[in-house]
Amino acid sequence: MTSDADTQPEAEGRASHDVPMSEELRAAIAKDWDPAPPMPHPARPDGGPYNAKRRAALSSAFPGQLVVVPAGPLKARANDTDYAFRASSSFTWLTGETVEGAVLVMTPSVSGHDSTLYVVEYAAPGQLEYFTDRVHGALWVGNVPTPPETEGVLGVLTRPRRDLATDVAGWRDRDVAVLTGFDPDVDALFPRSDGKKLGEVIDELRLIKDEWEVARLQAACDATALGFGDVARELPLLIERGTPRGERWLEGTFWRRARLEGNDVGYTSIVGAGAHGTTLHWWRNHGRIEPGQLLLADMGIETDELYTADVTRTMPVTGEWTPEQRRVYQAVYEAQSAGIAEVRAGNDFLAAHHAAMWVLADHLHSWGILPVTADVSCAEDQQAPGAGLHRRYTLHGTSHMLGIDVHDCALAREETYRKGTLAAGHVLTVEPGLYFQVNDRTVPSELRGLAVRIEDDILVTDGDPANLSASLPRDPDEVTAWMREVQSTPAGP
Repeated sequence: MTSDADTQPEAEGRASHDVPMSEELRAAIAKDWDPAPPMPHPARPDGGPYNAKRRAALSSAFPGQLVVVPAGPLKARANDTDYAFRASSSFTWLTGETVEGAVLVMTPSVSGHDSTLYVVEYAAPGQLEYFTDRVHGALWVGNVPTPPETEGVLGVLTRPRRDLATDVAGWRDRDVAVLTGFDPDVDALFPRSDGKKLGEVIDELRLIKDEWEVARLQAACDATALGFGDVARELPLLIERGTPRGERWLEGTFWRRARLEGNDVGYTSIVGAGAHGTTLHWWRNHGRIEPGQLLLADMGIETDELYTADVTRTMPVTGEWTPEQRRVYQAVYEAQSAGIAEVRAGNDFLAAHHAAMWVLADHLHSWGILPVTADVSCAEDQQAPGAGLHRRYTLHGTSHMLGIDVHDCALAREETYRKGTLAAGHVLTVEPGLYFQVNDRTVPSELRGLAVRIEDDILVTDGDPANLSASLPRDPDEVTAWMREVQSTPAGP
């Protein structure tokens, strides 16, 4: 990484060892530049009308109040290098913008609210900072759209971020709704603000996906299916070579597809071979891929608009199930199918969970692992004798909302989410699993170390549930047939 031109004052906590610049060099650098090449705005122009409808819905919830939603700043990874930026979900949902430092301000008006987007202007040719500012100098990081260019694509009045403090100064001691905790400089402008109510309202509005959002989620699932194919295609080579840390090779394989098809992965990929699959959030991904193992891969691609898929598939790495693997997989497949069937408008959010858990508990009892029947273990009264004993092997809930966050709408009230009723436009996962730990004495030895999870992204409609990730097979025979198919095709984009 280069570092020789920046002579800015060091940011607090960040040391710089750049070569000092003479006054003559500083003067010369600012001269004789042509305009920088234009940078088209990356947002989809068809999203603007949908963003405007979302702002209008938010406006009606806060009449007469200033509403402020920031994207957030860069965050240091190590000294003077930063993490890749990802805008706050609420901000992007309302604007379509994804750049760091941007802020949406909705000012009360006779028609509800007038919206203004504030974006950071990068130093342009003719300014010393064009060469010296490693964060906002276009020579360092590339040119960015101007405020007028951003306004033309997003359809919202856009001004430089440097004007924000002056423009909102009159609201400093008034009742305002600010999404706090994302940008400390914005928080400091409004010392009386409380972001809890605003975050709750936005997340409850986000529960119902519009047609534009559903299309983005479908694109995320389609790209994710390609990534799973890339992973399955690599398995024979990893087994043949005995590649150390083969799980990481597969993680990187999927990430490459994510960067080609979208913005990034939507969350840290879980790539667990063998007993590693029994760890729910196996993020180390340092294991070897061995013949006879199951591979549990929980991965999702995030689109450029920040909508993410969340899909899990479990597959035999050699393309053939052992009898024990097939038995466990079939149970989870049946449980997931029962859960998906319950994802219908008017049903409780937890209906899919209850259906899936009953199927798994019934199998566990029939195998002699669960000492009580499914009716007892899945009793509504969790304090009843024997209730919940199946959870030793199922571990987690079956569903969560999905959208611009992988665990979407987390600030919504429990009565509108976990204890709520499904409606057309909700998108949620259905992801039951069975996990038999290697050290669990209640499990037969032939099942210890086995883990199976199957996860799909389901859209609630006015009729049957729609599986957005259905292009990836779930049936055990179809899974192995799909593996043979993708492994017969060449790798590549």
